[in-house]
Amino acid sequence: MAVEIHTPQASTGAAPKIGMISLGCPKALVDSERILTQLRLEGYEVSPSYEGADVVVVNTCGFIDSAVAESFDAIGEAMRSNGKVIVTGCLGAKSGDVLERYPDVLAVSGPQAYESVVDAVHQHVPAPMNHDPFTSLVPPQGIKLTPRHYAYLKISEGCNHKCTFCIIPSMRGKLVSRPIGEVLDEAQRLVDSGVKELLVISQDTSAYGVDLKYKMAFWQGRPVKGNMLELCRQLGQLRAKDGSKAWVRLHYVYPYPHVDDVIPLMAEGLVVPYLDIPFQHASEKVLRAMKRPAYAENTLARIKLWRSICPELIIRSTFIVGFPGETEEDFQILLNFLDEAQLDRVGCFAYSPVEGATANELADPVPEDVKQERLARFMAKQAVISEARLKNRIGEEIDVLIDEVVEEGIVGRSKADAPEIDGQVFVDHRSTKDRLELKPGQVIRVRVIDSDEHDLWGEHLA
Repeated sequence: MAVEIHTPQASTGAAPKIGMISLGCPKALVDSERILTQLRLEGYEVSPSYEGADVVVVNTCGFIDSAVAESFDAIGEAMRSNGKVIVTGCLGAKSGDVLERYPDVLAVSGPQAYESVVDAVHQHVPAPMNHDPFTSLVPPQGIKLTPRHYAYLKISEGCNHKCTFCIIPSMRGKLVSRPIGEVLDEAQRLVDSGVKELLVISQDTSAYGVDLKYKMAFWQGRPVKGNMLELCRQLGQLRAKDGSKAWVRLHYVYPYPHVDDVIPLMAEGLVVPYLDIPFQHASEKVLRAMKRPAYAENTLARIKLWRSICPELIIRSTFIVGFPGETEEDFQILLNFLDEAQLDRVGCFAYSPVEGATANELADPVPEDVKQERLARFMAKQAVISEARLKNRIGEEIDVLIDEVVEEGIVGRSKADAPEIDGQVFVDHRSTKDRLELKPGQVIRVRVIDSDEHDLWGEHLA
């Protein structure tokens, strides 16, 4: 995900201007939000173009080769268009690689190095003198780069796992959970500002609090234990000043046993019945080679249990095909898993070597043509499953969060759909009631009337 930054600006005369490009995952987007919030508080303005910026910050991604290439391209474009560039983010953790390609960048830092980025900006573009932060027009929830009605809530940094295909721990470090009171304070500010959907993100949401030994804290005068279950419960109980609540959606959930305890909260309506849970494969041999956590769990039995507790549960997952050592038998195990699991939303990638990943040293690499052939077979099978599951929703009445109101109608999402990665719900204006009053962030009731393998179509109910 590449984001060019445009934010509300105060008129402050000759205040220095910052350009920003944010690449990669939502976690990196939150880092960009934090950097921009601090700079805006100090009196910097945000430029919507390279030409108008005194310096450009490029927040990079470095997880896979294609992301590295995109990040280098973005740095190059910023250098050509402006020439004063500060590089941060995951690719910045490999500062030598960046400086070899672009020796004239002003500074390079790794992910979540907020202070380093701000210090570099100060060094090359000093902050305005005698700036009054009360004139910065920065809202209590900070600068957000998402639409006003949803926001990402990052609960931790880093990861304790050593998955052989991943280099995130080497770039972002081990798990560091935010104190639960700090997370809840931010969530409350977001809900008070009008956010209708909180997207909970981290490298490993299920491990939240383990590094703090699930330390108890007091929040709004009551004791709250710092673990995943209690965090979800408290987020689900938040209310805005007008009494409204936000959807709470969980991303990057690993299938630890205690995830079972969160499912009843979904059945109660405290948390959206949606799990983004990266299974990655179904062959125990491949999972062992990947060093995936919980690979020995009977995943199918747990999925059945979750759905028995919360029949509305939507499961999204991601998989890797063509991992070193994957045989046709392993791949067939994966296809059989898809048939049995009947997952709702699925993404899949052909394995790609990542510099620094230990999987590169594994024997029996899969030929590229075989990887691509397996990827095509995988996606074809899942497309049939997804289309059938969405077709079964025809006739249902669902809540839809409006993302856009366009000339043709409403574009929104149900509780089954996370922004950017899942499907959408389209509602023709001919069926809408009071369509001139509808706006992004509202939740309307819709009857599903049609579907395809990704999206739903519906009619607005009174």
